[in-house]
Amino acid sequence: MTHPAISPSTALGTSRLLRKHSPMPYPRKRFGQHWLKDPAVHEAIVRAAQLNNLEKDADPTWVLEIGPGTGQLTRRLLAQGVQVVAVEIDRDLCRLLQKRFADQPHFHLLEGDFLRLPLPPQPRLLVANIPYNLTGPILEKILGSPAQPVLQFKRIVLLVQKELAERLQAGPGSKAYGALSLRTRYLADCELICRVPPTAFKPAPKVESAVIRLTPRPAPTPARDPRWFHQLLRQGFSTRRKKLVNALGSLVEREAVAAALAQLRLSPNARAEELDLPHWLALSDLLLEKAPKGAVVSQEEQEPG
Repeated sequence: MTHPAISPSTALGTSRLLRKHSPMPYPRKRFGQHWLKDPAVHEAIVRAAQLNNLEKDADPTWVLEIGPGTGQLTRRLLAQGVQVVAVEIDRDLCRLLQKRFADQPHFHLLEGDFLRLPLPPQPRLLVANIPYNLTGPILEKILGSPAQPVLQFKRIVLLVQKELAERLQAGPGSKAYGALSLRTRYLADCELICRVPPTAFKPAPKVESAVIRLTPRPAPTPARDPRWFHQLLRQGFSTRRKKLVNALGSLVEREAVAAALAQLRLSPNARAEELDLPHWLALSDLLLEKAPKGAVVSQEEQEPG
């Protein structure tokens, strides 16, 4: 299935609108800011969020927007009649947003670092054009981990680096496939909405981007011990070129790994990237019985990744 690329449509109208209200702040490198200037991409994000497709008990619809920037996506969200909780770390942008949406009772601004703030309880939808250098920590906060999943959001629409989108969707045997692919698949369904060229931004980043939609849900087949499953994934992919019998040797005995692979009818030479999610879950459950006492670390002890 092919996915359409968003063509770099003119941003002249958007630029004029911004100048009418106030000068466009210059993007700050330390915050990883790149202004999305292409209206077609903004519209694709709003459509992907399916703002009016929640259960009846979710009315009114609340949307969490991370990093609203100059408010171009915010404006389109508010036009749909939803309540928008926007989290912005840039103090100057907060002043701009407060002025721009002063007459909007559905606009709620939180100034601060999203990673340090508690999740506001009302929103069940999330949209964001997030700094690419913070994608990992942000994903962990909004999706959680296998041991502590976050199920607050019905849909999450993100503008991310295309390479990350490929990693999230990658399957066994591909170079992009890894622990992140499997953890995300354990926690949510992931769809590629569209590709976005660098010319859609100001300044243009050096990489291509993509809009993705995540649909969090309980794991179809939960691991017996999600902490152990998470730990096994990290260890298995930390040295992905090694055979699993060697890569997992620091956690369990090689003989136990070989026996588990044989029981699952997998090659004794299998590597981490060759196993799909059901095989990893089955391997995790089998090896849990062989794990030495104290081998399973707590959530707090596990490093992010």
